[in-house]
Amino acid sequence: MGHAVTTLIGLGHARLARLVPESLLSGQLIDRSGMAHLITAFGREGMTQVAIEEWMAASPVYTGRMRAALGIDGDGVEDMFKCLQLDIGAPPQFMDFRFRITDRYHGAFVLDHCGALLDVEPMGEDYVTSMCHDIEDPTFDATAIATNRRARIRPVHRPPRMPADRTPHCEWTVTIEPDREELPLPRVTEPVLETRAASVVLSPIDPADEGRSDYRGPLVEDLVFAEFSSSALVRIAEEVAVAHQLLAIGFQLSVLRRTDPASADDILARQLVGIAGITAERLAAALFDGRSDARTLADVLSVHPVFGPVQYTGVVARAGDDGVSVRIPRTSAAVEDGAWMRLLAEGRLDALQAAATAVDPTWVIADSRVDGDDLVVDFGRGDPLPESGEVAIVRFSGGSDFTFADRGPSRPLPLTVL
Repeated sequence: MGHAVTTLIGLGHARLARLVPESLLSGQLIDRSGMAHLITAFGREGMTQVAIEEWMAASPVYTGRMRAALGIDGDGVEDMFKCLQLDIGAPPQFMDFRFRITDRYHGAFVLDHCGALLDVEPMGEDYVTSMCHDIEDPTFDATAIATNRRARIRPVHRPPRMPADRTPHCEWTVTIEPDREELPLPRVTEPVLETRAASVVLSPIDPADEGRSDYRGPLVEDLVFAEFSSSALVRIAEEVAVAHQLLAIGFQLSVLRRTDPASADDILARQLVGIAGITAERLAAALFDGRSDARTLADVLSVHPVFGPVQYTGVVARAGDDGVSVRIPRTSAAVEDGAWMRLLAEGRLDALQAAATAVDPTWVIADSRVDGDDLVVDFGRGDPLPESGEVAIVRFSGGSDFTFADRGPSRPLPLTVL
């Protein structure tokens, strides 16, 4: 008989508080996993266009969901900045946003540290320009419209850096003008709004729980996730997992505009393998002290944002005495949406193996079979497997071994005259 299934609710407050920033960083690393394969298929310009469409498709949807979950119901720059602190495109510290607020509708921010820039600078100035100009301009606006369609985010300075060691890495102003034309919902967002992921119902936040249950009140300089209640952290982690899924859907739809379905699936599968492996490795270290027993493998798979949230994917991992069994529904909201979970349900299991290998190279798929409506995958011990090439590609990013720092208790951000 297997051990009890680990859920986010049962993870415990301290681990939940570590899981959320890890999941946010995982979301940012999705592109480190996918872009190399896009460059091979479509070149730098094609990669750039896919990235633009991917983030424009997903970010208005997941930002709107997070606003609703945490009571971020205003329409000013403070509300927009709160959303950026919870955005998988801006994981804390790795993308170190420092915000300034002038008044309700005017503000600015700098990036004291931009991990994404440091990843791309070795690739040359053309790639830096693609990321910091071509991709950022439309995608920043797409994120902003979830708060106010009259918002504009514009650069003061940005890379390529001159001089080469310039800090902060970039600076941007945010303005909202009442007589300005509203930005339209991006066309690429419309099909994503119709997905099951966009409307999936997640765990409610219990306002009676000890700790913060929402993000009303003032913007703080750095979110301290441990200050949220356990039920709020569960919901945030689930929303971040949904954001992963929405980004994968946006990625897939963009790739499908450029190639045939089989080739698109191959690129999507490679993206999935890379992010599944790196994130599993980080979660095992951050939450489970680097242990590699069966319970740890089941726990990592159970809280891994790529395989969740369970309300959407239905994926359940259970540890036994000497192995782990993973059940993947062959029909679910996630399979219906057609991105990552469809590949797994069809038996493309390299990503699941990559996650297991990251926990311990001797965890190998021993069997897979159909059991009713589920695909069941059993892991046992075997000869150690090497790390996949897809995971090795993601190690190019400084995010693969990034360490979060304890910055102390949260501090409200004062109003600043610029």
